[in-house]
Amino acid sequence: MTITGIIGGSGMNNSDMLENPQKKEVITPYGKPSSPLTFGQIKGRDVVVIARHGDKHQTTPSNVNNRANISALKEHGVTSIIATTACGSLREEIKKGDFVIIDQFIDFTRLRKSTFFDSFENGIEHTSMADPFDADMRKMLFNTAKKLGIAVHKKGTVVTIEGPRFSTRAESKMFRLLGGDVINMSIAPEVILANEAKIPYAAIAMSTDYDCWKEDEPEVKWEDVMVIFNKNVEHVINLIKNVIKEL
Repeated sequence: MTITGIIGGSGMNNSDMLENPQKKEVITPYGKPSSPLTFGQIKGRDVVVIARHGDKHQTTPSNVNNRANISALKEHGVTSIIATTACGSLREEIKKGDFVIIDQFIDFTRLRKSTFFDSFENGIEHTSMADPFDADMRKMLFNTAKKLGIAVHKKGTVVTIEGPRFSTRAESKMFRLLGGDVINMSIAPEVILANEAKIPYAAIAMSTDYDCWKEDEPEVKWEDVMVIFNKNVEHVINLIKNVIKEL
């Protein structure tokens, strides 16, 4: 049975895309997920949705219970995960409103639980992370986005920072030197845990700003991020609806 998990980031906190939505409160060995699970269908396919930051966007990036979120999806039979995220562009060619189908990450978080393996009592576990985003899912997302006429980049490296503050100019320029293409506060350790749980994972990143490295642009503000995201959220939903039947 195929069940797709959707982890909705900023601007994706509702379940309007689902047919027959039903909410369920769950508890995992790692505590409560960020939100109740919402079960439903998209084009006849079973889907489970989690609002990463909670139904009212009440949970800050560093306090998201990523282990509970991934554990809850695993426990309910999810066979693949599509994540959405707003991000800042670290590259001139990645414009506001563009989508990036991420293929690599650089983890600059330091406060978050980033593994299910707190002990090796039941055996040693070192999960490969060379290619953390599922290649087949990425290809489907890119090709479908192109067909829909969405401005999309086939790959990109995301830098994940703690937040909730944005970067300094020095940090933003450093992340560019390190090879980052976009920056956000949420993909790590979410993708790490999905890999540990052996659930194929892909992410749709929407560029909403230029962080602060680009000095001819205004420095990033949350209100401006949401203006760009809300203008394009229907593209995200449309992409998910059109790719879900391929999974």
